[in-house]
Amino acid sequence: MESRVTIPALQQMKRDGHKIVGVVAWDFQISSIADRAGVDLISVGDSVGVNLWGHATDAEVTVDEILVCCKAVRRGAKRALVSCDIPGGTARMGADAAVRAACRLAEEGGAEMVKVHGDPDLVRLIVRSGVPVFAEFHGDKATVEKLVEEAKRLHDAGASLLDFRHSGPVAGPAVARAVPIPVIGGLGGGPWLDGRVRLAHTAIGYAARWIDSASETYGNTAKLSLDAFRALIDDVRAGRQIKGG
Repeated sequence: MESRVTIPALQQMKRDGHKIVGVVAWDFQISSIADRAGVDLISVGDSVGVNLWGHATDAEVTVDEILVCCKAVRRGAKRALVSCDIPGGTARMGADAAVRAACRLAEEGGAEMVKVHGDPDLVRLIVRSGVPVFAEFHGDKATVEKLVEEAKRLHDAGASLLDFRHSGPVAGPAVARAVPIPVIGGLGGGPWLDGRVRLAHTAIGYAARWIDSASETYGNTAKLSLDAFRALIDDVRAGRQIKGG
């Protein structure tokens, strides 16, 4: 078995000019498949609330709930580094709650780093507790100069990795050059960063909305699943004996 991806290994990938590939996943099966494919990072996002559980917002996700996802993903990831979100609702309860959550996600969930929206003071507190931080910040409402300053503050606070969303082809490369740690992109990321993170369910088309969508995916699991369920319905109604569980 290949050795596990580490934070220093991701940082070396940036220095070597190798793009980091990450996916957001919430369960053992997708984690296992993505890990076998060779992704470098699996991020357990609180986006599970909307994308998997059907909540109106991610604010309803609790630490106990995301711990279940984190443990499942960690069991499937034999090589990839696992990061887990501190749920946004928990982070808004204050620094003490966020630090406690970070420690639980690392100790109980097996996360090798935790993700939190960019607040240098909070990043510093979590790092001091012994948990590495993947810090997220957004580039859609600030100048390039302010975004570079924000990235530097997060790096100085101890962040090991940055998720620069809505980066754009101007601010993106400026920020990536400004800090020695990897700057990768989730929503709105692009090739100008040190890597890309994408929802696993989006990449494989695993959501009901992808059945009839023309958006870019690398498969259409939803359509395959629809066809499979229809075939099952036909076989059962036709009285066919079906092997297996």
